[in-house]
Amino acid sequence: MGVAFNVENLCFKYPSSKEDTIKGISFTISEGEIFGLLGPSGAGKSTTQKILVRLLENYTGNIQYFGKDLKAMDYSYYEEIGVGFEVPVHFSKLTALENMNYFAGFYKNTADIQGLMERVGLWEYRDIRVGEYSKGMKVRLNFVRAMLNNPRVLFLDEVTNGLDPKNARIIKDMIAEYRARGGTVFLSTHLMNDVEQLCDRVAFCVNGRLIEISTPRDLKLKYGKREVKVEYRENGTITSVVFPLDGIGFNDEFQKLLKSGKIETIHSGETSMEEIFIIVTGVEIK
Repeated sequence: MGVAFNVENLCFKYPSSKEDTIKGISFTISEGEIFGLLGPSGAGKSTTQKILVRLLENYTGNIQYFGKDLKAMDYSYYEEIGVGFEVPVHFSKLTALENMNYFAGFYKNTADIQGLMERVGLWEYRDIRVGEYSKGMKVRLNFVRAMLNNPRVLFLDEVTNGLDPKNARIIKDMIAEYRARGGTVFLSTHLMNDVEQLCDRVAFCVNGRLIEISTPRDLKLKYGKREVKVEYRENGTITSVVFPLDGIGFNDEFQKLLKSGKIETIHSGETSMEEIFIIVTGVEIK
């Protein structure tokens, strides 16, 4: 496995802006990795993603795609990437299958459309106009469109937003399977549950700068509390007590509780990704 993207000192300024939207960010994405870019609205996540998919090109800095200068890539680049942005892009007066066949026509190599649509539960609705689809159905069809060309790299933005838990699980399973086959994913989302379940590493972007890059596990260790909360039942009442994690094996009170058989739950002081998001960015998730 190599390096899918190597981004060095990336800067970008919109013509109407007084200052850079992206301010010298650097990061790498390994092949076969799910890399999450997190941050509050307006932080620069979407701009970074648009640069990497070549919707925006007037940037400074250096971006290498599998060792090649991104600016020097020809149209074959679009054969290798799949893009699923938050707002689905379809022709509302065409059926779902007509849409997929149309978009598949742009690529030399295409996936099994029926197989993808069956997996997300849309094949039986293939002959319905997309304009009659619900929001969740459009989101699922948008994911199918992103997978049409068997991409080497998949760019996803709020990929499960608007989905019920069952369909969100299906999409996340498909992403995990894609990664297991060697695919690379660049994921932008506000849904921290998706981050915890999918991402190998995450980067936090605030005001156009990356302020933290790490694995979810290491972030939880860094920002979590080294303590254990125990809930036990005493005379019909649930009581909770917190013990320091360090030296817990020699804590007499903790050992006594373990032997009492009264314990109902034990939880470490692990911090959720949502709490970490708020701590790192200083912004609550809406």
